[in-house]
Amino acid sequence: MTNRRSFITLLGGAAAWPLAARAQRTEMPAIGLLLIGAPSSWDFTGFRQGLKDAGYVEGQNLTIEYQWANDDPDRLPQLAAGLVQRRVRVIVAFGDVLAVRAAKAATDTIPIVFGYGGDPVQQGLVTSLNRPGATSLELLP
Repeated sequence: MTNRRSFITLLGGAAAWPLAARAQRTEMPAIGLLLIGAPSSWDFTGFRQGLKDAGYVEGQNLTIEYQWANDDPDRLPQLAAGLVQRRVRVIVAFGDVLAVRAAKAATDTIPIVFGYGGDPVQQGLVTSLNRPGATSLELLP
């Protein structure tokens, strides 16, 4: 009788293991990409390679949430808010200073990474290059 109970307990635990594994997969960290353009205008080969070099592979141990504004800057605040609701670990803003501003307006707790060809201090995106820190920004009118 004891062996039968042990076997059933073992079998029940083994059956639950795939469910636990599936639950862990949904808990993969997520990066949010906030983009002003359309999907056809971007090539993320280098971005994905950089993640891979750091040990992160999309779909294996990392999820990437793509949010495309399709060249409509008015959509950026809503898309940024959606990334915050999804609890991404970091927001990467591409394509325009408006994407960065929308991300910064949506959160003050999620780190924001961006590339910008101008002076980010002068634009009010960071407090300084040495210590970017958090700044309070308002969306441009």
